[in-house]
Amino acid sequence: MGNQFEQYDFQPFINNAIEKLGFFEPTEIQKKMIPMINKGESAIGQSQTGTGKTHSYLLPILNKIDRDAQVVQAVITAPTRELAQQIYQEILKITGEEGITSRCYIGGTDKQRMIDKLKTQPQIVVGTPGRINDLVKEGALLVHKAGILVVDEADLMLDMGFIYDVDQIAGRMPERLQILVFSATIPEKLKPFLKKYMENPQYAHVEPEHISAKNIKHILLPRKSRNKETLLHEALSSLNPYLAIVFTNTKVKADEVADYLLSKGMKVGRIHGDLSPRERKKMMKQIRSLEYQYIVATDLAARGIDIEGVSHVINYEIPGELDFYIHRTGRTARAGHSGIAVTIYEPSDEDALNQLEKMGITFENQDLIRGEWKELADRNKRKNRQKAEDDIDQKAKSLVRKPKKVKPGYKKKMKYKMDQIKKRERRVKRRNNS
Repeated sequence: MGNQFEQYDFQPFINNAIEKLGFFEPTEIQKKMIPMINKGESAIGQSQTGTGKTHSYLLPILNKIDRDAQVVQAVITAPTRELAQQIYQEILKITGEEGITSRCYIGGTDKQRMIDKLKTQPQIVVGTPGRINDLVKEGALLVHKAGILVVDEADLMLDMGFIYDVDQIAGRMPERLQILVFSATIPEKLKPFLKKYMENPQYAHVEPEHISAKNIKHILLPRKSRNKETLLHEALSSLNPYLAIVFTNTKVKADEVADYLLSKGMKVGRIHGDLSPRERKKMMKQIRSLEYQYIVATDLAARGIDIEGVSHVINYEIPGELDFYIHRTGRTARAGHSGIAVTIYEPSDEDALNQLEKMGITFENQDLIRGEWKELADRNKRKNRQKAEDDIDQKAKSLVRKPKKVKPGYKKKMKYKMDQIKKRERRVKRRNNS
């Protein structure tokens, strides 16, 4: 039985690259998107991170590049510098020595040097929308003949305010444009952009088999009355991870937590939007060289960066948008490995936890006592017991009415009747549960 990618009639260099990458069977999103892209159709691919979507567009796009035409033929936009760099590296792996020219344009690099090098136009452009748009407006990057535009991680692009730049780039490209949009979700605010540029697009939606990877253990750790930073330090020390990412909701909190852990002698890196491009590049290099055992990050890292070897994810704070819980925890248990996600929670987080459970997350309730992890009873047990008691009270009140003509001692009689009904209801409940 041959490699299943052979059905797509890719050029030999792409088939060779697929073999080197160790791909044998297309993923669900690849099965749906590759035939549509091969036909030249505009399409929206909705799938979670880690489903193989990058190769679902790279393989057919690279297959179409005309090596003899030294003009921009495809523009690929990504919301973060790190993601743009990752896509670019994947292109280099596939194209090798094939003579297909590609360039990566991201902020934080010397713009003038980029302009100087654009005397020869690349065939494939990858980058962040702001930098690509700058180069297009300068008249240095010529996209007027590029027939393909990719908008990767479109919902994050929207959140980060880059859709305007994507719109500007698309407006300078040919009218007959093949647009490929990839997104984990399709927010309402994204729809005007899709409607403007995509007439009757094809749509591929891949439901995740599990909302979270099977081999992630989700642990809830109650804060109780403890100092949160101290509890985090104790948790990390007891887990002794290969590599852990600690997620916070803000850059300020990320710095506070990182500084605290550094003061405790831990090897800590940090990733958030306030790092300069040079600092961020250096940080990613150090992380990949395993110089840190712990990384404190904001949600940027959950979507835009692929860090290998993450054994643990710690939610120091539950994200405001619960989809980010899935993206955060998806940093671990990759490529068949197992992983652990620990969430430190407080009573005010109950609603969010209930929502996550409705989304399909199964939590284990544990506590950390003197450095040891102990199983706890289900945190909902007491709440459910109280709810059942409230239901019984309501039923008793509805069945015992105040008499129209009251006599001395009527309250005592009403209470007696209600108590009898409550006893009976509790007996029935116990019998049903036994």
